[in-house]
Amino acid sequence: MAIARHLSGKEVNILILTGSPIAGRFTLPEQVDFVRIPGMIKKTNDDYQSLSIRIDPNQALHIRKSIISATAKAFKPDLFIVDKEPLGLKKEVLPTLQWLRKHLPATKTVLGLRDILDESSVVCNDWKSKDVYQYLEDLYDEIWVYGNKDIYNPIVEYNIPASLEPKICFTGYIPRRQNTKRVRKKIRSRYRIFDEDTFILVTAGGGGDGCELLDHYIAMHDFFPTSLPFKSLMITGPFMPKSSREHLKKRAKRFGIKTQPFHPRMEQLIGAADLVISMGGYNTICEILSQATPSLIIPRETPRKEQLIRAKKLTQQGLIDHLPWNKVSAQLLREKIFTILAENNTYKKCMSNFKLSGLDTMRDRIEHFRDIS
Repeated sequence: MAIARHLSGKEVNILILTGSPIAGRFTLPEQVDFVRIPGMIKKTNDDYQSLSIRIDPNQALHIRKSIISATAKAFKPDLFIVDKEPLGLKKEVLPTLQWLRKHLPATKTVLGLRDILDESSVVCNDWKSKDVYQYLEDLYDEIWVYGNKDIYNPIVEYNIPASLEPKICFTGYIPRRQNTKRVRKKIRSRYRIFDEDTFILVTAGGGGDGCELLDHYIAMHDFFPTSLPFKSLMITGPFMPKSSREHLKKRAKRFGIKTQPFHPRMEQLIGAADLVISMGGYNTICEILSQATPSLIIPRETPRKEQLIRAKKLTQQGLIDHLPWNKVSAQLLREKIFTILAENNTYKKCMSNFKLSGLDTMRDRIEHFRDIS
């Protein structure tokens, strides 16, 4: 969504293909729209299940593949960006990529990769088994890595052949809109947080696997019921089961912790907070870095190591701090929170000096495509 918002313009039409059931809750810029395909959720590295409708996963994948193909053929894009999975789920995007190469050879095809996908051995084995390296050679014009090469280099980590290196562009991390002082004050006022208050935001991302993170935060309050001098808001995520969400809400209420399932402008909440606690998914990290809000990351380690690797790398850069999932306790969580709050200016300075160049680099690449077309 951040990419679409930045690249939109009077002479640009953007169509997003998405499986997210909450896509309609976001405000889209003019001349940007989306086509909804059935959502899928990853259970293991090769096991996906339908997110909303109760149908066989293979049937859901067939529907997705058909919609993707039909949309591309009707829309006839000048630029086709594939997110994260080079061939889509179970190669659902492969027929479309092949069709574009044959029937619309002028269309530029780009693979957009997050800074980190998973540990090296998992990605290499997966790409080898699916012949991804050859498809990258044959079907993509460029590969955009939404990260910094000096933090994590997928060329090395994922054994990308030298023949593909000219196609790779490290864009840098993707920035979000920064809060103004007025917006920050407005958000804090909405949640009755005064200037002298310490505001901690705890977010579980989509929420499908975030229940334990929020449970740890409430358990800390159980252990220290009178010595936690801050106000808290927990965003459970729209995909958390209702029963889990209601249980957490009931427990949190005892300590005056506010909860809500979703917020359409997370960057505003993050910018209003004094500290963010999250699992460290790519989008949340970009929002944290954009707002320069100190954060404690408690990364998920299954079914992928993506968040753990990212947390370690960014901790080494002095941008965030992290706590391994299996080390979390009420005492250590409290200690980490107070340490980060005491050193908040150090974290803010480091983040303020960290350049988020993702969108500017992508715009430059698009201008390059226009110049050579």
